[in-house]
Amino acid sequence: MRVLVDVTHPAHVHLFRNAIDAFRERGHAVHVASREKDVTTDLLDAHGIDHTVLSRKRAGLLGVAREWSGREFRLLRFAARFDPDVVLSRLNPAAAHVSSALGTPNVVFHDTEVAGLLDRVTAPFAAVVATPACFDRDLPAPHVRYEGFHELAYLHPARFTPDPDVLREADVDPAEPYSVVRLVAGDAHHDGGTASFSRDAVEELLGRLAAHGEVYVSSEGSVPWGDDASAPPVSVDGLHDLLAFADAYVGDSSTMATEAGVLGTPAVRYDPLDSDMGNFRALAEYGLVESTTSERTAVDRAVELAADSDASRRWRRRRRHLLADNVDLTAFVVELTEEVGAP
Repeated sequence: MRVLVDVTHPAHVHLFRNAIDAFRERGHAVHVASREKDVTTDLLDAHGIDHTVLSRKRAGLLGVAREWSGREFRLLRFAARFDPDVVLSRLNPAAAHVSSALGTPNVVFHDTEVAGLLDRVTAPFAAVVATPACFDRDLPAPHVRYEGFHELAYLHPARFTPDPDVLREADVDPAEPYSVVRLVAGDAHHDGGTASFSRDAVEELLGRLAAHGEVYVSSEGSVPWGDDASAPPVSVDGLHDLLAFADAYVGDSSTMATEAGVLGTPAVRYDPLDSDMGNFRALAEYGLVESTTSERTAVDRAVELAADSDASRRWRRRRRHLLADNVDLTAFVVELTEEVGAP
């Protein structure tokens, strides 16, 4: 087969990178269309994935409209030259529209019930949309469900083993206590422009966590770190190793909260929108991710977990239950894509 993979966000790199390797090992030709957003292209480069940049993130509504209209045109030309048998993407209107225009099936992975407009302008053009079983809406497209989470495409034990040497090479002792904090910009389509943690909450959070070990902050914007925290000392492809050995995670990133949960790291997710998403209800049932709309609760609970020497053991036990119930998602991605794209 000829497989075109559209990657427009760092999370999409992780979702599809093992599948890209598997496609090539199985003799398929693969082309990757990328986008300059955050560390998307850095991650592709770090994992040795050849790609072609078709657009870069722009600010403001006008900037977003210009970027995505231009991306659709460039993706159409790119795809027409490659002539794929199937297009693989996360919920992405450009990939769906281009696939439809070329008469090529689009396999879409989707896990965010609050996607809103993106659902309506993407799903009707897809050959199939695959979601976790806990996704609690029906979609206007052929819809298949699997037992799992996007993050298990790259953090399932079949795909990832945390490496303490990655930390040691960055002068981090994996046996010493530390916390990881993630702060997002709040400008994604599903964020609704909602603000992240307030400055006062960040300053308090970092100061109180620092009493229980080092604090590493991954942020999309400027952060009042002071002397209480620092940027992650590992390379962009070592962040999951850092997260796996952490004593606690707290942040407003849904993706990183889920990553922490499936790795068995005690996790607190701050969600000011009170997003009702099936994957977080499922993770809460396993006791792996605690979500709250209150930044005060998020700060207090994160500090409690960082101070709890038994929390990591409890979370590892809960993770074993999750892994027993859910699939290696990469294997499912490959199987579904081959099924849809087979001539």
